[in-house]
Amino acid sequence: MNRLSNCVCLVTGAAAGIGLATAERLLQEGALVLLTDLDADAGQTQVERLRGEGLNAHFLQQDAACEEAWQRTMGHVREQWNVLDVLVNNAGIAILADVENLTLAQWRKSNAVNLDGVFLGTQQAIAMMKGRGGSIINIASIEGFIGEPMVPSYNAGKGGVRMFTKAAAAHCARKGYNIRINNVCPGYVATPMISGGMLGLPAEQAQAFQSYLGDRIPMGRLAEPAEIAGAVAFLASADASYVTGSDLVVDGGYLAQ
Repeated sequence: MNRLSNCVCLVTGAAAGIGLATAERLLQEGALVLLTDLDADAGQTQVERLRGEGLNAHFLQQDAACEEAWQRTMGHVREQWNVLDVLVNNAGIAILADVENLTLAQWRKSNAVNLDGVFLGTQQAIAMMKGRGGSIINIASIEGFIGEPMVPSYNAGKGGVRMFTKAAAAHCARKGYNIRINNVCPGYVATPMISGGMLGLPAEQAQAFQSYLGDRIPMGRLAEPAEIAGAVAFLASADASYVTGSDLVVDGGYLAQ
């Protein structure tokens, strides 16, 4: 598979989980990929591994919620490659706290990463892609469709991502920029975010949640990160040339019932 041969791609939050699996898939499709993450040690370790496998991977530390960091990242892309073909806004966090116990600081922190980071990245990418075209893929979530009592800030951020993507996609299409902007909306995925959330629960609650998911997901299991990465690769490629402003749900049937 070489659908992205010679494409320059940027993936945020790429040191682990969906972001890392996405970077690997884009590399396998022939792309040059810049992985960014707040965790510099983990990101650099992964890039060294990928480069050892003969893949064209690069790393830059980045706080996706910081406008100045986005400017530095895009400046690096311009200096090194002068183009950006694909942006995957993947960086995200989840804070476990219901609406009565969630603090304003937690609310703002969650939305700074999950929503502001997507806005900043999308805006910066459009400026680089205008006149040449490109694909922007925002990692939303099924939590942008439904409400979960323990993650209201995450629900709000991912719902915001979904609608922001549609507005930005319509704008770029109407302007004739040839920039497609879409959402991938994963369900529950076997990632450090999910396992970390489990560790934050009492053992009895964690077991109950695992049982609930097994019953609630028609396919009876969590997704593997590579299964989400495959959806991203499709939207990044010319196979999705007529797809923009869409939600690609990858959830094992969770929302189907």
